[in-house]
Amino acid sequence: MTKDIVTKACSSMDKAIEALKKDFTKVRTGRASVSLLDDVRVDYYGTPTPLNQLGTLAIPEPRLITIQPWEKKLLPEIEKAIFKADLGLTPTSDGQLIRMVIPALTEDRRKEMVKMLKRMAEDAKVAVRNIRREANDAVKKLAKDKEISEDDAKRVEKEIQDLTDKFVARTDEVVAVKEKEVMEI
Repeated sequence: MTKDIVTKACSSMDKAIEALKKDFTKVRTGRASVSLLDDVRVDYYGTPTPLNQLGTLAIPEPRLITIQPWEKKLLPEIEKAIFKADLGLTPTSDGQLIRMVIPALTEDRRKEMVKMLKRMAEDAKVAVRNIRREANDAVKKLAKDKEISEDDAKRVEKEIQDLTDKFVARTDEVVAVKEKEVMEI
């Protein structure tokens, strides 16, 4: 029973870290990344459709994203959707291809982004701690109902705390890597 609680807590904490990593892919650094456009939805015959389903996204240069739509008549719709997404990018079209140059980040903007990354990491740590609390509550309930001994409960709670410490440290590692990437000129 306690093994299930620990396994479930580990799985949930791992999902919290993966969600943080996914959120970090949407943070703009000085480099081009097609994941910046993941949340862009284009009006395709009345249906909001993800941009990556309407054309080929490519990164021919480190600071350039190109979009080759499969239907040429979608060019204005794609441009409109990118403007509406408020990514700080300006698409330019030549009638065949949309190009977006990723501007270099200023020092102030980089520092601002690092603060935002740390806030996101803190949210992930809070999520991990909430998972710890839920797991500890489940263990305490088992001990209260006399399904496990007090010693077993203490041992499992320590195991859950060790797991929490490990995932909080992983969060710090993930944010350090992204912070280094953002501060890179």
